[in-house]
Amino acid sequence: MTPAAALARARALLLAEGFVEVGRGTRGESFYFGLPAAAGQLRVANHARTPRQRLKHPEVVASLVVAGPLSEAALRERLGATLRDFRMRQGMADGVDRANPATSR
Repeated sequence: MTPAAALARARALLLAEGFVEVGRGTRGESFYFGLPAAAGQLRVANHARTPRQRLKHPEVVASLVVAGPLSEAALRERLGATLRDFRMRQGMADGVDRANPATSR
């Protein structure tokens, strides 16, 4: 599928997982999702974030970048990895490292 179709499919899959869209980039190429009552955001876009964007928006804890055509299987595989990354880093967004609860920000 084309990158635009893959982004639309990823958005639909995230909504089905219980995520809610919490924002969009100004050019409509980036979409931000969160889980109710959970820290951090997951970003879906057609381009990677710049270092400056990472500094300005630490609330984005995981990103799925779709820059080229993907099959449904490849998209689901990438989205699965992004969701695992998001869940692992969720604690970091609220100051608690869930892998090591003794540490916090």
